[in-house]
Amino acid sequence: MTSQVSSAAEKADEANDAVLGGQRAPLSGTTGTPGGDGKEVRRLDRVIIRFAGDSGDGMQLTGDRFTSETASFGNDLSTLPNFPAEIRAPAGTLPGVSSFQLHFADHDILTPGDAPNVLVAMNPAALKANIGDVPRGAEIIVNTDEFTKRPMAKVGYATSPLEDGSLEAYNVHPVPLTTLTIEALKEFGLPRREAERSKNMFALGLLSWMYHRPTEGTEAFLRQKFAKKPQIAEANVAAFRAGWNFGETTEDFAVSYEVAPASQAFPTGTYRNISGNLALSYGLIAAGQLADLPLYLGSYPITPASDILHELSRHKNFGVRTFQAEDEIAGIGAALGAAFGGALGVTTTSGPGVALKSETIGLAVSLELPLLIIDIQRGGPSTGLPTKTEQADLLQAMYGRNGEAPVPIVAPQTPADCFDAAIDAARIALTYRTPVFLLSDGYLANGSEPWRIPETDSLPDLTTSFATGPNHSLADGTEVFWPYKRDPHTLARPWAIPGTPGLEHRIGGIEKQDGTGNISYDPANHDLMVRTRQAKIDGIEVPDLTVDDPAGAGTLVLGWGSTYGPITAAVRRLRAAGQPIAQAHLRHLNPFPRNLGEVLKRYDKVVVPEMNLGQLAMLLRAKYLVDAHSYNQVNGMPFKAEQLATALKEAIDA
Repeated sequence: MTSQVSSAAEKADEANDAVLGGQRAPLSGTTGTPGGDGKEVRRLDRVIIRFAGDSGDGMQLTGDRFTSETASFGNDLSTLPNFPAEIRAPAGTLPGVSSFQLHFADHDILTPGDAPNVLVAMNPAALKANIGDVPRGAEIIVNTDEFTKRPMAKVGYATSPLEDGSLEAYNVHPVPLTTLTIEALKEFGLPRREAERSKNMFALGLLSWMYHRPTEGTEAFLRQKFAKKPQIAEANVAAFRAGWNFGETTEDFAVSYEVAPASQAFPTGTYRNISGNLALSYGLIAAGQLADLPLYLGSYPITPASDILHELSRHKNFGVRTFQAEDEIAGIGAALGAAFGGALGVTTTSGPGVALKSETIGLAVSLELPLLIIDIQRGGPSTGLPTKTEQADLLQAMYGRNGEAPVPIVAPQTPADCFDAAIDAARIALTYRTPVFLLSDGYLANGSEPWRIPETDSLPDLTTSFATGPNHSLADGTEVFWPYKRDPHTLARPWAIPGTPGLEHRIGGIEKQDGTGNISYDPANHDLMVRTRQAKIDGIEVPDLTVDDPAGAGTLVLGWGSTYGPITAAVRRLRAAGQPIAQAHLRHLNPFPRNLGEVLKRYDKVVVPEMNLGQLAMLLRAKYLVDAHSYNQVNGMPFKAEQLATALKEAIDA
């Protein structure tokens, strides 16, 4: 979906909660006016909705469709899908709960929100797993058909929470979603179990009415998705419409809500909703086009990186070749071979796969060929938490190889930023003839936000030249090709395509002689090559670190990767409360920006929030000898803005 938004304006403050102190602020809005159905319509500036149910209840699809319609309407938005690792987790259990949270607003927002204003709970497990996040006074829509003795006992409810008074602090809407869906689909003659599966569309229709979302896109999507099963398609459309009609006619929902488009939040342009993995895929395709090179992906499926393989496989028309290998080692081996053959080689994985690929990454360092290693980080160690987010692969990317094997590292900060980060990583790989790590994570990969589609002439020129003939003259005047004769500015070696006459040369993991590329065991040569490879990485041109410090603060909060949204939201809250604080965010983690040391020394306190146990903080302390204070979280979920604001306030006051 694309939508047009126009006019630049000052970014609005994200007022999800009261700034500090634990008291939650009410949603801001205007008094209601009658709608076309005679019901009151209230105008809000933002809403956070969480859909929750079994992993087979279609909560991800429901959330995705609501998000698509919200994007087409023109709201700013941010999403947080959260689902179990099992393909079909045990039904009705707490570990099997799948949820999708969407924060949308009429102004610029940065996170999926700390807590939902509306919870849609499809069963007792969904209610119990999520009620702890729901603030007092929030709306809870419950599927009463599932609140029978056995499903409640399965999650530890001795009595029904709908009847024992435990939900008195909330505005509860009991709705028999299953019964109403089956009744709405009687005319289709579907088996009961088949009809029940459409209850998520009934819920989607109800929420679409409640928040005045467009409907045409969802109906078209359903007919396309089930084009080979037209009866199922029409049944889902009927359930969707029945949900809308139920909201319009029932007395239990006396109010509907409007959230205006975020027309003042963005520069003029064409926007679409995009997830991090999709943006990254598009960035890789764009990089191949900008470099005028074929793009080759060698990959083994692994959560949460597999979407990139799926997406790139659809774009053969852009010169993209995808190879689903038998294992992680074969995937990166094929990608490195493609790089040797003159392609932009890419391999995608997550933390466990990086461990398996480490030897070949070291080989790429030795061969000095452009290769992109895309690591979509997840909870570890080992298999860990496949569907939960973490930032714990930074040290592995920095040092997880034998010997001195330096590799540049780039980290996107938002889902949309994954597009630019992919192009930036390709720029470094092609310019400096080196493998490059791109560290995204599950939060960015699966989350989504509006993305302004760039003008093609605004993208960088990545055109790369290959060696075409001899580049060195021997003492006797003979013209020869030296595969390790370096560019004096970048220290990159020439890229010679196999089969080019006269450019035959050795490759392999054994140390090479400087210049000639011949095998060499000479100690002095090895020392020179190790230092030269390090100097090449140290000399990579990256932008200076920019600092947002309008008030001359004494405390700097420094982040990297996906912590950008929560950190920025927390900083806005602190400044709104009169607390001066400076903020900076790193994209380039190896090499660091050249001014980083000078920036750090300007501040009395430096706080580094990370979804690990302090990996960036350790690097900063070691390199710059600054007392960087870590604030860490490793629970598989992104930071909450309120949580960070409280921690940063404590750091300022300490």
